[in-house]
Order: sequence, then structure tokens, then C-alpha cells
Amino acid sequence: MSTRGTVLRSHGPGEQLKAEEVELAAGPGETLVEMRLAAVTPVDRTTLAGKQPARSSGPFVPGSEGTGVVVSSDVVEPGTAVVVRGEGVGATKPGVWGQYAVVPNTAVHRLPVSLEPAVALALLTPALTAHTAVRRVAQVLAGETVVVTGVNGLIGRMCAVIARSAGAARVIGLVSEGDAVDSTTGLVDQVVRVDGLGQVGRELQWCDAAIDTMGGPVAGGVLGHIAPGGRIAVLGYKSGEFTTIDLHQLIGRDLRVLPVNLQRTTLAPDAVGQALADIASVPWRADYDVVPADRAGDVLDRQTGRVLLDLTALR
Repeated sequence: MSTRGTVLRSHGPGEQLKAEEVELAAGPGETLVEMRLAAVTPVDRTTLAGKQPARSSGPFVPGSEGTGVVVSSDVVEPGTAVVVRGEGVGATKPGVWGQYAVVPNTAVHRLPVSLEPAVALALLTPALTAHTAVRRVAQVLAGETVVVTGVNGLIGRMCAVIARSAGAARVIGLVSEGDAVDSTTGLVDQVVRVDGLGQVGRELQWCDAAIDTMGGPVAGGVLGHIAPGGRIAVLGYKSGEFTTIDLHQLIGRDLRVLPVNLQRTTLAPDAVGQALADIASVPWRADYDVVPADRAGDVLDRQTGRVLLDLTALR
């Protein structure tokens, strides 16, 4: 199926984005999506700056993440709300900054009905981080007890939800003394406080796996509560970049310390859909700004905050 629509095109590094009407046709293995929103990501900024060597020269449509509704596809029903991400979209393949986008089928992921499109798009990066930590790196299994440090933070809460979705029988959250825990209600079975020096109390039970978003002395302290053969996935260090590890217990209990490095981790084909499905059971708040797509050039240099482009403004 083909259609005509307006897209934003760049004609080279530093060139102003131009709105142009083009013909788009979906071939075998492709899906035509009527786009609604798109995120402005580091990938988009890198590509527009000409720092994406794999992209062919000439005019191109940027946009590596977006939401919309399927128009035609051989794998998803027309009218289905979806998130588009992956398979080189917006980097090595035409992106989603337009009224319509033609993308590989494998870059199309169903949007859970309980997630608002803008919220899902704004939370996609932290959701994938938490998904990678829990399912890919820590490999949480059904029936396990899991500790999540810094569980009152956004990624910590997501890790707790995803651990439960992965089948964890018990989820324990660690928070610093004085920190509010209202946001963790219903997400964990127990909250354990960490003192001002990052020391973990004895009330912390034995666990099979830990997801550490705090780092510092907390990481070393949690190791003392991991059962033989267990592991800790480390993805943050807001409590400090250095920790002390007891090599006797590390070796004697056969523990594993596993870094979560998104730059060196290739996402599985179903990671986006799985991450969104995992967090869909809990209501979320997200901070983001929505600007008309024709003002995309005005926000490319913004380094803080999540920016979403309203692609319906191109109609």
C-alpha cells in the first residue's frame, strides 16, 4: 500500500530540516504507520550532525523513535497503536519524522492499551534500561527473591515491576534513610533502609539476585546478603563510584557481579514490546515537552529533558 504525506527531510549536516511531500510505499516485510508523536533522541542528534557513518549520503528523514497507528502491514492489524524503534530506523534507514513512515516489521511494537502514547515514548529509554538489567543481565527467574536498591527512583521502580513480571516471588526495595517511599507502595514486599554510610541493615533477607541502582558502599553491602550462586546487576552509582568487595564471600559463595552496559548490549528483537508490556500494569508519570514537528530544529540542541514532536502538526 502507498500514500502521500509530508515528512521532514535533512539534506546534509547542519542543513535546516525541510517539510516535503513524498510518496511512501510499504513493500514485503514492511509496515506503513501513520505517525502521531516522535522523540528527539541522541541518535537523531548524532545522525543530523553527520556523525552516523553507516547512513548513505543524500536527503534523509530522521527520527529513531515514535508512536502511531498501523495503516497497512502483513504482521499487525490496521488501526493498531504501535511504538516504532530499532532495525536502524532513523539511522541507517528512513526515520519517523513525518505524517507517515515505512519501517521494517520488526521495528513495530504493539502499544499496551494502558499506556498513553506520549508516556510510553517518554519512558521508553528507562524501561529498556530496567528491562535489560532485570531480564537480560540479572536473568531473574520465577520464584526468586530479588533486591532492588534505590527502588524509590524511576528506574528502581521499573526494575521492581519488571522483576515481578519475570516471576520473582518476593521483591525487596532498599532506600536511603529519610527518603520517601510512597511511590513504592504495592511494588515491593518489604522496604529496607540504608544508613547514611550506605550500610545495609541485618533485616535484609537473603536474596537470589540484586539490581543495584545506587552503587557505592550499598553494592558491597548487598553482596553480603546474596545466596550462593546468586548475582548482582549493577547499573548506577549515585551513592558513589567505589565500593569494597569481600573476595572471600565473592569466591566462597560463587557470586557474580554483572555490569549493565546499554552501549555494548544488543537488544533482543522483542525487547521493546516486552519492556512496555512489563511496565504497563502500573500507572506512570513522565516529564516531557511536546512541540510541533515543524519546530524540531529549535530543540535539537536541548540537552536536558525529554522532547516529543507532534507529527500531526504536519497535516
